[in-house]
Amino acid sequence: MTRLVLAAVLGLAVVAPAVRADRQTPPAAAKPIVVFETERGTFEIEFFSADAPKSVAHLMALFKQGFYRGLRFHRVEASLVQIGDPQTRNARNEAAWGTGNSGTPIGVAEISKTRKHVRGSVGLANNSDPRYADSQFYIMKVASPSLDGKYAVVGQVIKGMEVVDKIQRPDVLKNATIKAAAPK
Repeated sequence: MTRLVLAAVLGLAVVAPAVRADRQTPPAAAKPIVVFETERGTFEIEFFSADAPKSVAHLMALFKQGFYRGLRFHRVEASLVQIGDPQTRNARNEAAWGTGNSGTPIGVAEISKTRKHVRGSVGLANNSDPRYADSQFYIMKVASPSLDGKYAVVGQVIKGMEVVDKIQRPDVLKNATIKAAAPK
């Protein structure tokens, strides 16, 4: 009986590595690309699903719903542009622009130690607690290391940064379309 148990254990030890070797490695997380059509031209952002999976999934759901279509860039500064407040659809309510969101905070702070606020970085705006970030995001026009570690960097402009540089308040986002997913 002892020999039978020993033979079974040794058999499993030989077979187990072979079973593991046959398993498929899960595919790397895709990086969705979204195309933004503005009055000034078109730009593209690649989102970092591997670094901020819940944040990117939240934004992708909003893009699929058409949430951003028709919103205005409510904050435009020398260092960044910002969008994502549904109140910007109402030009008469300009005093409240920047205070609205989709109503569903992400609930986690996915702040990367490796992703930095460089030119073209896309980050999630929040009101002092990154767990409550929601639909508002900003695009950096210049590097801002003082923001590193305070806000989640969820993407990077990969095409059309010259368009982002031209955006003015209150330019309208005509459309935001998920183009593809680039391999990791």
